[in-house]
Amino acid sequence: RFRIAGCSDSDGEEMYALDGEEKWYADFINKKGVEPQPSFIDHISYVEGTYESAEANQQTCRQNLKLSAKAMK
Repeated sequence: RFRIAGCSDSDGEEMYALDGEEKWYADFINKKGVEPQPSFIDHISYVEGTYESAEANQQTCRQNLKLSAKAMK
């Protein structure tokens, strides 16, 4: 299992993958989680609240980014 999470002042990313295949990502523009899985596999669903958790993680990431920028000055 693999997770990518990161942010900038204006953008963010949160994505989960398994065996090199993307299983879920947060679409922050449309405010929803996306499960881009092909129809020929058994669908893997993430628990309710995964998108909301990703949004909260983005807020924390941006706050940490601001603190790091301030500390570097």
